Amino acid sequence: MTARTWEIPELPGCLRAAQVARSAAAIAAVQQDDGGIPWAVGEHIDVWNHVEGAMALLAGGEVAAAEAAYEWCRVNQREDGSWPMKIIGDVVEDASGETNMSAYLAVGIWHHWLLRRDLSFVRRHWPAVRRGLDFVAGMQLPFGGIAWSQQGDGVVNRDALVAGSSSIYHALRAGLALGGLVGEPQPGWELVAGRLRHALESHRDLFLDKATFSMDWYYPVLNGPLEGEDARRLLASRWDDFVVDGFGCRCVDHKPWVTGAETCELVMALDVAGDHERAVRVFADMQHTRHEGGLYWTGYVFDEEVFWPDEQTTYTSAAVILATDALSRTTPASGVFRGDGLPAEPQALAMHCGCAEDAEVTGADAGPAWSRNR
Repeated sequence: MTARTWEIPELPGCLRAAQVARSAAAIAAVQQDDGGIPWAVGEHIDVWNHVEGAMALLAGGEVAAAEAAYEWCRVNQREDGSWPMKIIGDVVEDASGETNMSAYLAVGIWHHWLLRRDLSFVRRHWPAVRRGLDFVAGMQLPFGGIAWSQQGDGVVNRDALVAGSSSIYHALRAGLALGGLVGEPQPGWELVAGRLRHALESHRDLFLDKATFSMDWYYPVLNGPLEGEDARRLLASRWDDFVVDGFGCRCVDHKPWVTGAETCELVMALDVAGDHERAVRVFADMQHTRHEGGLYWTGYVFDEEVFWPDEQTTYTSAAVILATDALSRTTPASGVFRGDGLPAEPQALAMHCGCAEDAEVTGADAGPAWSRNR
């Protein structure tokens, strides 16, 4: 089943469907014969950006290329459920297992389900999703955040990142939905997600301080549990630090460098928060980074008026396609970051962490989140 049954996303005034299709084809042109999607020709693959590329390929109509990318994930997963952090060609450059990367396949397969409704495809990739999320669940720290990575020698980096843990929260919810589809519910993941939600809502001070990076700012809205007024308040809190009118979103607050991927992710976070008008405006601002071949430059140094680095990246172009779909509501998977179709959010259990909510939320008879939801 390779035929496309949905319209290519289009956002009037920003991108035409033909331009989106060209971007998807340009990503496919960088894809390796084995299905791997490197950042650019000759550069490395990491499974998070690879899955983002697969999602964009599918939304952009490159069905066979997208499904080859998911097969790459299945073939290259390690026994413990992780993937190497860096692969160049078929050579492992960094054997570390990063938790955020290892979780993200769940989001990609859920996105595929929303578009294709192909249960046999979900069943084929479910074992890899399950192993990946089991690896991640085993890396949860006492306060609820998820340890960043496990080095190649087995030593765990016990710092947790707000952006990475927010993305993991989204992946856990996608995994729970997939488990329901295949008849293998995973209540343990729901407990992990509940603890993680509590940490992201109430204990962001316990995560590694990456406040200079814009991802640390908007990811609890894009992928995490913050919504409504809480989400809008967070986005307003550092808007002037990161957003440059007419150019996009900075990657780092003190650098005169806007990056396309971060800008598109901020756009999707604004969409999640219900700020559609501003999302479209920011998205339009970053279109100056489009290359004539259909890919997008990684970033732009606005005080020197130069694109930097000298490359157009697949992950940037993928973020553009997904943002176009999110804003236009074109495909059945356009709400993948809004949580469309996902089960109710797990209870934000304090899990005896000692904070004020602990006494309010937990108790001798409370039981785990999943037991109280059933």
